[in-house]
Amino acid sequence: MAIKSKRYEEARLEASTNLELYWWVFMRISGVVLVFLLIGHMWMNAVMTDLNRIDYDYVAKRLSQTTWKVYDLLILALGLLHGANGLRYVLDDWIRNPSRRFWTKVVLYSLIAFLFFLGSLQT
Repeated sequence: MAIKSKRYEEARLEASTNLELYWWVFMRISGVVLVFLLIGHMWMNAVMTDLNRIDYDYVAKRLSQTTWKVYDLLILALGLLHGANGLRYVLDDWIRNPSRRFWTKVVLYSLIAFLFFLGSLQT
């Protein structure tokens, strides 16, 4: 069951396991980190660079640098984990049948793994 508290002390009392509390903390931290990563991404690609200059060569040159690969993979990984965990909360709240919830989560986690694999393919 999802933790509905807004403060850490209340969430610690409400959490059924430490893992659930860690996911609660992760959602808060990853949400803030994602905001700044995405603002930085938009700033570097839409403000500092002329939008008419962004083409295949620009992206290929950018992805040839390790720093940009790590930056983009961090956005991808945090976004997918944050979204998957939020969807896990929704599934726990809405799907009452344990076997149906289990198989729905298997499909969800498989889809997230596939999307991460697909998003991390960089040639």
